[in-house]
Amino acid sequence: MEWHSAADRPSMDDNLQYHIRCKDGDIERYTMLPGDPERVDKIAAGWTKQRFVAQHREHRTFTGEIQDTPVSCCSIGCGGASTSSAMEELANLGADTFLRVGSTGAIQDHIACGDLIIPSGAVRHDGTSDLYVETAYPAVASYELVIALVEAAETLGVRYHVGITCSTASWYSGQGRTGYGGYIQDDHSNKMRYLQNAKVLNFDMETATVYTLANIFGLRAASVCVAVANRVRDELDFTGMENCIKVANLAIQNIARMDAQKLSAKRQYWWPGISEVASENG
Repeated sequence: MEWHSAADRPSMDDNLQYHIRCKDGDIERYTMLPGDPERVDKIAAGWTKQRFVAQHREHRTFTGEIQDTPVSCCSIGCGGASTSSAMEELANLGADTFLRVGSTGAIQDHIACGDLIIPSGAVRHDGTSDLYVETAYPAVASYELVIALVEAAETLGVRYHVGITCSTASWYSGQGRTGYGGYIQDDHSNKMRYLQNAKVLNFDMETATVYTLANIFGLRAASVCVAVANRVRDELDFTGMENCIKVANLAIQNIARMDAQKLSAKRQYWWPGISEVASENG
């Protein structure tokens, strides 16, 4: 196969995308975005149907169904750069609703390892989103997807928190850790305390990119992450990802139901009483 377009936005036959190597028909509108490629298989294992689509670089992709809801899952790697490439190309293929499924480090004492964090917004220290729009532009979640996630967590009885995350471009210095050889600057050592005082819940590396790009492109996005660390307590525990995946898969079914209710009610936005309007129109 040959690339048909110029270097600006290269593509192949059937709209095959440069980084994710998916083509027309491979991607559904509801698409999950784990960082780790191995997590894609774990997410897809909870679906009713699944098929492997592609594996290229850090991007591993499955498509299938959860009950009757079509869904895709594509890993985005670590950080904003690979996240933005994947989102751009997934959107090219029809994805319009993105759900990041990841791990995170809590910076508030009341958040235990294993708890889920559902960010309503994100501090944009990711680096990548600055290249798309000025830093004053907010990184905020789709309220519909946040509701879908909260409903899923409540249904499954999983402990969760809703609030602000900080997405960074560096796991070490960017999150207030010492670098190689003990390297640290004043603004590194003070960063966690500064964000704690502002009631920020956690550090991650992708949510701000996902939220910013979704909003400027007119798409929807949310994020759910399991706390595998608590920086205040200096605790590290990699339990809880199974619950995070279950909540994410159920949230996809919830948002699909909410979208169907909007369609039936002939409304653009979802609210708790919309089912009554949908029933009247039905």
